[in-house]
Amino acid sequence: MCDAMGHLNVRHYVAMFDDASFQLLGRIADPRLTPTLGWADVRMEIDYVHETAVGTLVTVRSVIEKLGKSSLTYLHEMRGTLDGVLHARMRTVTVRFDLQARSKIEIEGEARQASAKLPRG
Repeated sequence: MCDAMGHLNVRHYVAMFDDASFQLLGRIADPRLTPTLGWADVRMEIDYVHETAVGTLVTVRSVIEKLGKSSLTYLHEMRGTLDGVLHARMRTVTVRFDLQARSKIEIEGEARQASAKLPRG
């Protein structure tokens, strides 16, 4: 995961943030219960704040920033597990997506209620 410069390569930040997104969005709408619905990311913005050296333990935490009619904005923060140092953050806007119609839809009531129970940023 580290590159020739001895730090975490940027493509792996995206992978870790993407894994965190699946965890967050799965808590909002269990894909096993809504197999014809999903999420489509429409914007991602990453800030690389502090170099992540070889062997650094990191933890990703996520908060909901905004819940719209069909969109959800959330923030992931990657921090050092042992020291709490902020290494990177990614803000994502995703839309609720009908997998058959291939278009965005309104976020349904149960998903809205579930998102209200999650940490806010």
